[in-house]
Amino acid sequence: MARVFPEGRLVYGMQLPVQSQSTIYAEPWEASAGAADLAEVARAADRAGFGYLASCDHVAIPRRLAGPMSTVWYDPVATLSFLAAITERVRLLSHVAVVGLRHPLISAKQYATLDHLSGGRLILGVGAGHVQEEFEVLGVDFARRGPLLDETIDALRAALGPEEYPEFEGETFAFKDLGQLPRPAQERIPVWVGGSSPAAVRRAAVRGDGWLPQGDPRDRLPAQVARIRELRAAAGVGAPIEMGAITEALYIGEPGWDTGRRTLTGKAEVLAESLREYKALGMDQIQVRFRSRDRAELVDQISAFGAEVAPLLND
Repeated sequence: MARVFPEGRLVYGMQLPVQSQSTIYAEPWEASAGAADLAEVARAADRAGFGYLASCDHVAIPRRLAGPMSTVWYDPVATLSFLAAITERVRLLSHVAVVGLRHPLISAKQYATLDHLSGGRLILGVGAGHVQEEFEVLGVDFARRGPLLDETIDALRAALGPEEYPEFEGETFAFKDLGQLPRPAQERIPVWVGGSSPAAVRRAAVRGDGWLPQGDPRDRLPAQVARIRELRAAAGVGAPIEMGAITEALYIGEPGWDTGRRTLTGKAEVLAESLREYKALGMDQIQVRFRSRDRAELVDQISAFGAEVAPLLND
């Protein structure tokens, strides 16, 4: 298994703004934002010591879902490649790539190139997907998306390995004697599995190097962690898995405006004390999100988190 971050420390990352604009989490200012805003946020997170930046994946949104989801979903490979060129240390995470929509050799070519060009900074986050019309228009069986993802992960393990001519034989995919260069810079690409359903939890336990829950509240995390460890042990997977959680929205300081009832606000010490609970619950990394009214405020929040909150996370 491929571990990304050191054991025993709580690491922090963030989902990027602008690149996905579901009404669940997007701020109003993002609607008119673009590449320059995305770049400035990424540079700020890189300077502030964030462990990763994440980008989502949807090919096309049907009209029936366009209201709540919007149709703004940047391509994750293109987005992370763009950000790789303007950052230095931060890891680049697909959260999550719906890899079952594409042949694994296509995904392997894209993500191997990204890892090669970024100097080994890719974390491949994968998920089953939930938008039926996306699967149908691409000729992929939506009803089989779970088993298809399982096989795709196995195929990607082979295709992203060190061999120039990888080999794989499964029910849906088979390949050999087909070379792909460049190879990834990392010896083994870390695969983090997203989702909180029983099937996703099992998939993370058996096939994942990490787990990316989809918004589980704190009181649900201990049972999920215990289940993953139980399944992992039963499958004979000895390597530890990197557990993650998505935190409540944050605002460092006193906002002076309505940030919403589920936002954690206050001084750095107060926020750090609350976030340290995730480590006690078994988490290795937390994905944070900040409330903001414009890019400048978001950059300020990112900088303040890195300077004031992050040093207190592992006290």
